[in-house]
Amino acid sequence: MADGQSCPEDKLVLVVDDDPGIVGLFTETVRSEGFRVASATDGEEALEQVATLKPDLILLDLMLPGYGGYEVIQELKTGGGNQTPVVVISGRFADKSVAAKLKVEPTVVAFLDKPIKPLDLIELLHKTLKTVPRKKGK
Repeated sequence: MADGQSCPEDKLVLVVDDDPGIVGLFTETVRSEGFRVASATDGEEALEQVATLKPDLILLDLMLPGYGGYEVIQELKTGGGNQTPVVVISGRFADKSVAAKLKVEPTVVAFLDKPIKPLDLIELLHKTLKTVPRKKGK
């Protein structure tokens, strides 16, 4: 490994989305790169998973039932997940004030708009987690 880089197998990504199709797509994409994956379908479950599993990165849908993505980020600040990088995923930013608030959160490392290209997601994961991509065809 290059200096400061690690294997994807050493990293756990938490996928949080209320759409089972999106969870399945992201889980498959993340797992295909060798990362370990967990998932949650709402904000409360996401916070429980963070406390239990201590993920290395969270892919967080902004629009969730119950606790939304913004509320999850606020709870992470006061809980044990305050250093976990978060990639915010949204179908759209309808509320510009929420987008502005999220952009100043230190743990929010990126915003991705749906639909997300798997290659863009993979590139972002490796860059953020400082991992080495798998060699294709081996």
